[in-house]
Amino acid sequence: MDSDDTSGDAGAESPALTVLRLLAQEAPPWHFEDLLRETRQSKLTERQLDGLRQATRLALDVRASMDRQRKREAALAALVDAAQEMADSGADILKAVTRRARLLLDFDMTYASLQQPDGSSYVQHTDGETTALSVGLSMDKGMGMGQLAQHRHAPFWSSDYLADDRFPHAPDIDEVVRSEGLRGILAVPMTHGKNTLGALYGATRAVRHFTPDEVSLMRALANLSASAIAAARHQDLAEARATEAEREASRAESLRTRLSSVCEAQTRLMDMVLDGCDLGDVLHTAAEALDGTLCVRDAQGRVPAATGRLPDLSEATTVRALVEAHAGDEPVAVTGSVWATRLGTGMAEPAVLLLETPRELGSTERQLLRAVGQAVALVLQRQSMAAAAGPVRDEYLDDLLSAASQSSRRLSERARRLRIDPAGEHVVLVLRPEGGKPGEASIWAASYAHRHGGIRTVRGECLVLFLPGANASAAARSAAAELSAVLGHPVTGGAAGPTRDLCSVNEVFEEARRCLDTLTALGCAGRTAAAKDLGFLGLLLSDKNDVDGFVSSAVGPVLDYDARRSTDLVGTLEAYFTSGGSPTRAAQLLHVHTNTVMRRLDRIGELLGPSWQDPANALEIQLALRLQRVKGSVHR
Repeated sequence: MDSDDTSGDAGAESPALTVLRLLAQEAPPWHFEDLLRETRQSKLTERQLDGLRQATRLALDVRASMDRQRKREAALAALVDAAQEMADSGADILKAVTRRARLLLDFDMTYASLQQPDGSSYVQHTDGETTALSVGLSMDKGMGMGQLAQHRHAPFWSSDYLADDRFPHAPDIDEVVRSEGLRGILAVPMTHGKNTLGALYGATRAVRHFTPDEVSLMRALANLSASAIAAARHQDLAEARATEAEREASRAESLRTRLSSVCEAQTRLMDMVLDGCDLGDVLHTAAEALDGTLCVRDAQGRVPAATGRLPDLSEATTVRALVEAHAGDEPVAVTGSVWATRLGTGMAEPAVLLLETPRELGSTERQLLRAVGQAVALVLQRQSMAAAAGPVRDEYLDDLLSAASQSSRRLSERARRLRIDPAGEHVVLVLRPEGGKPGEASIWAASYAHRHGGIRTVRGECLVLFLPGANASAAARSAAAELSAVLGHPVTGGAAGPTRDLCSVNEVFEEARRCLDTLTALGCAGRTAAAKDLGFLGLLLSDKNDVDGFVSSAVGPVLDYDARRSTDLVGTLEAYFTSGGSPTRAAQLLHVHTNTVMRRLDRIGELLGPSWQDPANALEIQLALRLQRVKGSVHR
């Protein structure tokens, strides 16, 4: 402050007002000292000078208080910023607090340690220029200044760490302090409630005496970080519990799904057993549900059925599996990948069901394996009963095929005893294998008839099947395809039916045999056909002489179109065939333009299909047109 300004101000106002003005202007301390020096040279009395000196001291005290208040406000603002930074830092809370502490309190370096369950601590994060102090440095329990601060739950500082003997020193920590050249160190415990989580350290490379405000600010930072760490740990714990709850829910859902799958598989197996499915179908369905390979093995080591090849098991292992499986109700582990379960009760001899699977069987899968064993036992028992009843059923079909007159009532009674519906529709198939072993074909026929609720017999080189159904052609194709796959040779088959009259089965059989003979005569080995499949030949072969059926199969769509649209496509067809397949001459016969005939022929092609003009089809169409015209003439 210039002397001229001071004297001017002094002349204009009293010294006390000048002090207040300087205080209001937040003038620096030396301005107050200049005022005192100038007033000493004035004509003020000693009493006035003494009052001015007191006013100046009070003003300086007020100014110092204001400075402290500003520092506190700045510290509070810094704490708010630090709290926000730690909240935004997520997992980097210690990184944020060490950086803030170093910048706010002008440390050379800061670091934070976390307490372990045994009471010791380790350095978790550092900030500032460091060489020897590294993350992971261990601090033994009860050693060092930080351990003392954590134990007392209060800050502790040293102006010159290595020269301070107020606490027990740890050699390794002292070596780090010496290597870093640290002297003044402040340690503040990070506490949350009654729990001490670790300590926050600030260090300088010069001797430093820490003020209460600095200690208080450091402690506030430590408490903020402790709260943030506790909140983060609580959140991590909550997330871990939520994750575990999700895992539990997933495991529960997986268990529910497995149980549902097991129940569905058990229901499906029981339905298959009740529907009369054969052992192979039951085993394949069960193997798919169990994700493995199944094999039925009896006490003699025979394998009646399997879905694949199992690892070779010694005779001793097989016997042990048989014994252990029959000793209890639950499946037993034979090897690391093979399980065994008994095949129910009531079997003629002990047998076991083996499962080979690469995965461990849980309780639900073992429950399913046990159910599969029961289902397989039922199928084997049913097959045994069917085998015992086989000769009786074969004898019944022989009687149906006999030409001798028989009582319809007696045939119906015998059918019911054999679980054959006497009033239901049945077809007759006559199948002739073109190779293979007759014994294999006979065994297949017995199995096929049993699976489809029918009966079978053998006539010469042919198998005769009497099966429920309404479509003889489809039944013949299905049976011949399966037998051909079993034997590895073509199968030729004739079919006839359906019939609801047991007394007419012999006639249906003869028609099926004529269809087979016709296929043979035509050189169609390996094919199957019923009378309707043979066109006009079928009309000749069939005992029913179904003219209407033949006409309908050949030109039915054209007849229906004419009836609906009041057209005469039939007349166009007749003219077309009469003219030798010439649209021009057909147009002359019909007295229409050639284009009209062409359009009609296109329509006929749409109705009968693109191959209607092939020689074989054209022959049947012409025969059907002749029969239709003769039929119309007779009716008139």
